[in-house]
Amino acid sequence: MNAHHQYCQDKAAASGSSFYYSFMFLPPERRRAITALYAYCREVDDVVDECTDPGVARTKLAWWRDEVARLYAGKPQHPVTKALADVVAAFDITEAQLVMVIEGMAMDLEYNRYPDFATLQTYCHRVAGVVGLMSARIFGYTDPRTLDYAADLGLAFQLTNIIRDVGEDARRNRVYIPLDELASAGIDASQIVHGHDSEAIRKLIMVQVDRALATYDQAFTKLPAPDRKSQLPGIIMAAIYRTLLEEIRADGCRVLTHRTSLTPVRKLWIAWKTWMKG
Repeated sequence: MNAHHQYCQDKAAASGSSFYYSFMFLPPERRRAITALYAYCREVDDVVDECTDPGVARTKLAWWRDEVARLYAGKPQHPVTKALADVVAAFDITEAQLVMVIEGMAMDLEYNRYPDFATLQTYCHRVAGVVGLMSARIFGYTDPRTLDYAADLGLAFQLTNIIRDVGEDARRNRVYIPLDELASAGIDASQIVHGHDSEAIRKLIMVQVDRALATYDQAFTKLPAPDRKSQLPGIIMAAIYRTLLEEIRADGCRVLTHRTSLTPVRKLWIAWKTWMKG
């Protein structure tokens, strides 16, 4: 493994993300490719999460847009894009797809509230649905319907992240639950931001959990049987995330004051069990 791919491997391992467990069973070439893609997404996401000055964050995102252009011109500068240089041609990853991830992250600089689910879906597609499409190409597929599955699966993953991180996002003055749904439940966004937990909020979180679970179901209705084995990394990730949602529900949907997570050992067990099922 060269230094660029080692950088990506270290970035993925340090994140502790559930995605890391779904990569473990891939053949080396595909594992290096998906790890490079994941590291790219982490780098871009970290710009928004770690920059307290929106102007600085916009400047850094603009640098990444330029860096993606340099990648496709054969002149990448960053370790992650140098690693991606081995990936984009081999797996037909397009410049527009990588840029769309940046555009999704940039939405976090423009929005800290989402008026309705349609607007939230746009955000989710850019930051996760497109990543699902690129991932499906890396895992391998024979039927184009698999790409529809992958886009829906990415949406489900992002909806799960939003549910898990309600409290953490609130402390950053971010509310991803659509405002029209909050209003229908008689909840003001300020209650979320100030951590005022209530039965009404927990009931609304339950609605979000049910929608996320339904999105997983919708995704899997679109996965053609011949591509199931090649797409197992996504299936593993879905098994881990669905378990997380069930834990959140069992805990009474107290996401505003508690952050539910699964231990690394449990994630590894779910990954192994799902892989063995095929």
